[in-house]
Amino acid sequence: MSEPTTPTRARTVPTETGAVAAPAPEPAWRRFLSGSAGRNIGLVVALLVIVIVGAVTAPGSFTSVDNLLVILRQASIIGVISIGMTLVIIAGGIDLSVGSVMGLASVVATLAAVQDLADNLHWSVMVVIALAVGVGAGLINGIVIAYGNVVAFMATLAMLVGARGLAEILAERRTLVVQDRGFITFMNADILGVDILIWIFAIVAALGWVLLNRTTFGRRTVAVGGNREAARLAGIDVRRHTMWLYAITGLCAGIAAVMILGRTTAGTSTHGQLYELDAIAAVVVGGTLLVGGRGTITGTVFGVLIFATLSNVFIQNNLSSSVQAVAKGVIIVVAVLLQQRFSRPPGRG
Repeated sequence: MSEPTTPTRARTVPTETGAVAAPAPEPAWRRFLSGSAGRNIGLVVALLVIVIVGAVTAPGSFTSVDNLLVILRQASIIGVISIGMTLVIIAGGIDLSVGSVMGLASVVATLAAVQDLADNLHWSVMVVIALAVGVGAGLINGIVIAYGNVVAFMATLAMLVGARGLAEILAERRTLVVQDRGFITFMNADILGVDILIWIFAIVAALGWVLLNRTTFGRRTVAVGGNREAARLAGIDVRRHTMWLYAITGLCAGIAAVMILGRTTAGTSTHGQLYELDAIAAVVVGGTLLVGGRGTITGTVFGVLIFATLSNVFIQNNLSSSVQAVAKGVIIVVAVLLQQRFSRPPGRG
């Protein structure tokens, strides 16, 4: 039989120098808030607060079905990029080039030679070319980072500058108009009353969730972000895994390029400017740690929706973009502070 225990505030552990108080157990509320369920509930509450503010300040117009679809449509393109960014950041990396790669893919897909080929074959050629450009740029990033041992920040910064410059050269600083009516019709179609861009975002988010939570690749991604050396010792080819992660991020940038081509019917080197910052902000607000090892696709989706809804509230109330930028900055700082607060080990306050 076990001896009865007396409740105490802290258990003592004998050592060579005497008894040392063990750390107090972590409170249940903090364990809940630091878990994925608690973080997602917090994001839902934050989103609901913004929705309530929008409904009160802009009654009628904000809560209309058309406006809600506008919010989802505005969130879709940056949302797709954010899904790829989530995987990279969970693995302890970062990709600053996704916006430029998106712009480059949109330009290459609308070059005269590519559009002529699409006229002779099918408009899907433009889609394949855009995706190939995205994957190619991502692979270059991954190879330089994984096998060249270049810091991810510098490697992707170089791609940011290089891809944007190459897009300007190819487009000759002009806007390249999409000529294929079949592509435009398809990309502006509605399925069950919902814009196809929203469906694409939903599909990419669902595939990202499955990849992260239901595959060996996803488990390895978390392991690499948690401790690269331990992952290597466990038999994971960290360098190859890192390379494919950046390829996936490039693929998401290519998908986003196809989406913006359908939305604007034009390819230009200016597409995707500062999208990398918006994506990183959505990922961080969604609860993914910048140091890697923890993150969720669901949280990222909520992060994207929070920013898209916030922007819509400002537009509905005719507030300036400067005020909107300040609000975004405050949200990001609060999110990072909460991450630091609830990701500390027990006993460190």
